[in-house]
Amino acid sequence: MLRSISKTFLTGLITILPIVLTLYLLYWLVVSTESALGGVIRLVLPEELYWPGMGLITGLVVIFFIGLLMHAYLVQRLFAWGEQIIYHLPFIKSIYRAIRDFFDYFSPDKKKDFEQVVAVSIGDTGMEVIGFVTQTLPERLPEDFRKEGSILVYMPLSYMIGGYAVLMPQSAVRPLDMSMEEAMRFTITAGVTGTNKTP
Repeated sequence: MLRSISKTFLTGLITILPIVLTLYLLYWLVVSTESALGGVIRLVLPEELYWPGMGLITGLVVIFFIGLLMHAYLVQRLFAWGEQIIYHLPFIKSIYRAIRDFFDYFSPDKKKDFEQVVAVSIGDTGMEVIGFVTQTLPERLPEDFRKEGSILVYMPLSYMIGGYAVLMPQSAVRPLDMSMEEAMRFTITAGVTGTNKTP
């Protein structure tokens, strides 16, 4: 009886928790944006002209406007100059570079020279693991870590944040017809979730 109740409770928790966490994250982003930009707007506009939601809308407009500006060559050069200053700041440069590289990998403007999601063969065992190609250009790898015909593949671990970046022959991988999100979800849950695609 107690085991059945616990199992039912756990099923309900697993069902509702992803929804609650997703909604909470969206709520936190909306409230944080409104709080930060709403305060700035109140300093500029009279109180009677301000209405709830103006900070959020302003944030969305600013983000979109920055995206438009980043297509201009002059803005790109100024941004690159600013980044070079950050890259010379101790401690800050390490944090910024790691965050920047992570988001650049998922950027829609980043040229993909190879399929991102791949199956990696493990020797002659017939076993394969899912990986993500992170680097195909030898010149962007450490000089002593370059090999002709090799690529850098990130292989995430299941049920935890972490993984391995492995240099391997390009012949050892094959592209998979999976999106980044689907492959990451499938790998992190060790395949328990399955895939959304039907044969």
